Amino acid sequence: MSEAVIHDHDSHDDHHDHKPTGIGRWLFSTNHKDIGTMYLVFALIMFFIGGAMAMVIRLELFQPGMQYVDPQFFNSMTTVHALVMIFGALMPAGVGLANWMIPIMIGAPDMAMPRMNNMSFWILPFAFTLLLSTFFMAGGAPAGGWTMYPPLVLQLDHGFPFLIFAVHFLGISSIMGAINIIATVFNMRAPGMTFMRLPLFVWTWIITAFLLIASMPVLAGAVTMLLTDKYFGTAFFNAAGGGDPVMFQHVFWFFGHPEVYILVLPSFGVISQIIPTFSRKPLFGYASMVYATASIAFLSFFVWAHHMFTVGMPLTGELFFMYATMSIAVPTGVKIFNWMATMWKGAMTFETPMLFAIGVLFMFSIGGFSGLMMGITPVDFQYHDTYFIVAHFHYVIVPGIIFGIIGGVYFWLPKWTGHMYDETLGKWHFWLSTISVNILFFPMHFVGLAGMPRRIPDYNVQFTDWNQIISLGGFAFGLSQLIFVWVIIKCVRGGEKATDQVWEGAHGLEWTLPSPPPFHSFTTPPQVTDATAHS
Repeated sequence: MSEAVIHDHDSHDDHHDHKPTGIGRWLFSTNHKDIGTMYLVFALIMFFIGGAMAMVIRLELFQPGMQYVDPQFFNSMTTVHALVMIFGALMPAGVGLANWMIPIMIGAPDMAMPRMNNMSFWILPFAFTLLLSTFFMAGGAPAGGWTMYPPLVLQLDHGFPFLIFAVHFLGISSIMGAINIIATVFNMRAPGMTFMRLPLFVWTWIITAFLLIASMPVLAGAVTMLLTDKYFGTAFFNAAGGGDPVMFQHVFWFFGHPEVYILVLPSFGVISQIIPTFSRKPLFGYASMVYATASIAFLSFFVWAHHMFTVGMPLTGELFFMYATMSIAVPTGVKIFNWMATMWKGAMTFETPMLFAIGVLFMFSIGGFSGLMMGITPVDFQYHDTYFIVAHFHYVIVPGIIFGIIGGVYFWLPKWTGHMYDETLGKWHFWLSTISVNILFFPMHFVGLAGMPRRIPDYNVQFTDWNQIISLGGFAFGLSQLIFVWVIIKCVRGGEKATDQVWEGAHGLEWTLPSPPPFHSFTTPPQVTDATAHS
């Protein structure tokens, strides 16, 4: 290696001279920080595209009757909104945080496979171009729900192969990212960084990466069978040819349930970094948090059919999936208990990242409780395919996952940019988001229990008042996110200089680097002791 590369990470001034410049820096980047930034910016753009689709849905549902869009386009909105949010906003945001933070948390110079890292990102814009182009094709965009159940999804016209190939590319991108994360953490940890000294964010991502590798190929198989059913005369899911449409549901949810934890575990990792920092205490029960996370991931492969209680499965099957679903509440409860115990008697302060972390704790628990309700087979017959389900999973996804990601951005933004964000605006963003998200999703429990089906463009007049409240909450939540964009732009452009440690209670290798970190960090591996690990 040339002398120019061998530096201690403290003498970082030269590194800034070696940055590539111009558009080539981003197109051909192999630097984990730049790729992490691209993932996060892409996720934010997709968040607003998916959010715009949600606004169309809520505008149409503001009153009964057909107002603005036809039923086919409405169904396309619900379907593509979900695909964009899950595969375009939530997953890339988690991978973006992983790219940025994992190497500097474990004392590595970069990700293990930098070129593959670049490729796994650039597949995403290509895949979403394929997906969104279906709006301009004969027959329109996918309108059979994001779960792509046959036979309904097979009625899609020219857009069908574009949907399938988009899903394939998204899966390839995710698997490449997961392999990269596992290779990085297993092979590139700094001396002394044992597995039980890893920050919890890194642990949640190792486990998430294994979930991705195990579940993504299952989705690929399912959609490939759909493709051959439509174009090559097979009958995997066609009852007329001896196939079984319910088999698709089994295969899909075998991917779909681990997918929930693929989305939520990185958010748990983020708040496991934030809560100890602002409580000024070590995380309570570190080892039990690691084991609980691994248990959740393991159990997620045994509960898939709780999405399918109404398909007519045998009673023994319903009982098995009911008890398996209940069992996941145990490790989840361990995590919530540990976060609360960490805050107990801590010297807590309530900066914006901590507010979002506490928001996750409270509101994710609401989604968890309604999930337990739906895990009870006989009552799930009442909830199934109503707005109660929509309320449940949006409480998991929005305050559980999106709030965690936003909290992580506020937490690490000063480290990334070298500037402190505007704390007042951050708090406005939190409170407006929290109030509006509850106005948006809590009443969905009521209309769902009263029998309002999901994925419908029209409804009975008795649901009008609640739907108007829900829609107003939705518009308020969407507008609140513009504050977030302004906070980020303002912070990137300048502001109060951030210190290296940034937060008073912060521990870990990432806080030993300058703010912003040099283009190449940790070219000499740091020596990790208990004091420098997750103390």
